[in-house]
Amino acid sequence: MVTAMSAVFVFLMVILFHEFGHFIVAKAVGVKVNEFSIGMGPKFFQKKKGETKYSIRILPIGGYVSMEGEDEGSNDPRSFAKVPVLSRIAVIAAGAIMNFILAIIVFSIVTFHLGVPTTTIQNVQQNSPAERAGIQSGDIITAIDNEPTDDWDSIVEKISSSNLDKDLKVTVLRHREKVDYFLEPKKGEDNRPIIGIEPVLRKSFLLSIRGGFEQTWSVLKLMFGFLKMALRGQVSTRDLSGPVGVIYTIGEAAKYGVINLLYLMGFISVNLGFFNLLPLPALDGSRIVFLAIELIRGKAINPEREGFIHFIGFILLILLMLIVTYSDIIRFNIFKG
Repeated sequence: MVTAMSAVFVFLMVILFHEFGHFIVAKAVGVKVNEFSIGMGPKFFQKKKGETKYSIRILPIGGYVSMEGEDEGSNDPRSFAKVPVLSRIAVIAAGAIMNFILAIIVFSIVTFHLGVPTTTIQNVQQNSPAERAGIQSGDIITAIDNEPTDDWDSIVEKISSSNLDKDLKVTVLRHREKVDYFLEPKKGEDNRPIIGIEPVLRKSFLLSIRGGFEQTWSVLKLMFGFLKMALRGQVSTRDLSGPVGVIYTIGEAAKYGVINLLYLMGFISVNLGFFNLLPLPALDGSRIVFLAIELIRGKAINPEREGFIHFIGFILLILLMLIVTYSDIIRFNIFKG
């Protein structure tokens, strides 16, 4: 039950933000929106306000925006095809942008809850290089090998990239006086150099927002790295997850609390936004490519030809989804006795 409710919550929020992006920008540029739906399937509740129907449907997963003339011909001057090309590009891109905004929001919440690491040392591990050198709790690290350290990430980066066979110079501020320590890092569990220190964590609204942006960018960099590997043929279906794998992962995250679930939601939201912007048929990225071509050549590509390309892409995506789903079922042993 926890897994099901958690999965519904995550999928609903991620897709709802995506569709709300399309909706709000469509309204802003003057496109007529016929319906904004929360959920899928038969209608549970519907109310019309102005020209738009607002619906709640039985299946609480996802949602959609129905715009006039988006997938069919329309003579309405406010149909999707009648607004300027740049406006249509903005409407299509808004879904992914809202996914990135959702990620920033939830990562900021996670960062605020956990606290932002500072350059002040909270704890020095026993028998660690830092303890043996004389570094103490309360010391503020100001530089490593004479390079200033403005935040915890720069400290971690400089220590991790140091040489295990060479002394590391750590400059700390103690009682308003700078003190230099020389120590030899040791190999950590992940084989990277460490010196055995833990930072003071500070809860700050502004720093949490910064953390939200940084974490979103970190996940995006992971996605670009994954795409690079895929283009090199270094990715197989075992490296992908479909709905079954995602639901399983959501269930596992929910066991460890709301913060883990929110972190996973942010990760999934970035993935959805990134994937949707890829120039693959049937995805938003492909539609943006067609609109960009229209902008350059001054006229639209034949709608039937574009629709056929999207249809083929949709079929291929469904086939990939089935293959990945089967792989997920085998990997996670879903039907174990």
